[in-house]
Amino acid sequence: MSKAAYWQRGEAIDFTNDTGEKIEANQIVTVGALIGVAGTDIADGETGTLHIEGVFEMPKKASEEIEAGAAVCFKDGAVEKFADGETLAGVAVAKAAAEDAVALVKINTGSTAKKE
Repeated sequence: MSKAAYWQRGEAIDFTNDTGEKIEANQIVTVGALIGVAGTDIADGETGTLHIEGVFEMPKKASEEIEAGAAVCFKDGAVEKFADGETLAGVAVAKAAAEDAVALVKINTGSTAKKE
C-alpha cells in the first residue's frame, strides 16, 4: 500500500527561481502544466511562494472577448481563449469584453470548463 505524508495546504507552493532573473511580486509564472502568481519578489536562485489557487485579474489579449466559464490559456503575456496544445491557465469567472484590458481568471481549474 502506498502512503502520502502531508506537506502543505496547497493554495500556494514553494518555488525555487532558476530563471536567471528576479521574479517580481504578482508576476505570472508557468510551471509545467500549472501557472502561479508570485506572492513576493523571488531572487534568482532563491525560493519563494507561488499562489496556485484563487481568482486573479490578469492581462487579456487585446480585442478578444472571453465569456464567463470559458477555458483560457496564458500566452505571450496575456490570457486568451484556450486552444489545443496550450497550457490551460484556468477559467474566466466573468465576461471580459473585447475592449477590456483584463480578465478575471480562476487559475489552475478547468476540467469542466467549456472550450469556446
